Amino acid sequence: MYEMASDVQEPSMIWLREEPGARSPSHTRAEIVAAALAIADAEGFDAVSMRRVAQRLGAGTMTLYYYVRNKDELITLMFDEVMGEVLVPAQELSGEWREALGQIATRTRDAFKHHRWSLDRLGDGRPGPNGIRHFEQSLQALAAAPLSDTEKFELIGLIDDYVFGFALREAQELDEHRRGWPPQVVEFLQRELDSGDYPLISGFLGGDAAGGIDRVAELIFSEGRFERGLERVLDGIEGMIVHK
Repeated sequence: MYEMASDVQEPSMIWLREEPGARSPSHTRAEIVAAALAIADAEGFDAVSMRRVAQRLGAGTMTLYYYVRNKDELITLMFDEVMGEVLVPAQELSGEWREALGQIATRTRDAFKHHRWSLDRLGDGRPGPNGIRHFEQSLQALAAAPLSDTEKFELIGLIDDYVFGFALREAQELDEHRRGWPPQVVEFLQRELDSGDYPLISGFLGGDAAGGIDRVAELIFSEGRFERGLERVLDGIEGMIVHK
């Protein structure tokens, strides 16, 4: 049986509504999202609320609902602003596919580093104009490459997977490094190394759990690791293109 359509319609997306007009508006969506980003960057995403944003702008909380209907819309605006930072200025985007993909990947990683909270909230926001522009720019980067549309889509996804995965792992490792390892964890690791069951790990860490943890941290945060990994991914793509 067919279900009857509900009379209750979902509110239109924020992108489908014009920004409230007035000769001298008290605030703009850009000001509101800038305030929300400043709070999230300084204190984490959980600190963001309509009340906190209103306080930062020196406005009443209800005033914000004239511009943004709810927190979901605010999140959408925030993520679209982050995606705006990912975009390479049109005049700077290389016409060579490998360099262009590298530019986009680097800007994406930088945006996530500047907005650590966004890594924990991926998928929360609705699509926005800058997200669409990012996909358009990614297709533009591969426009001259002798690839099918399916191959281009998969390669764009491959670069995104590398960048997102690297950025998330980097942020998690940094959080863990700042907290430090509890003594009982180090004791456990040392016991396991001393058991002789992990000769390769023991050799890699020099048989010393505490010193090994520091060494691993040095490797994880070594300068240029992101760029070296990206080059390897791009090498693989180039090899595929060459041998087509």
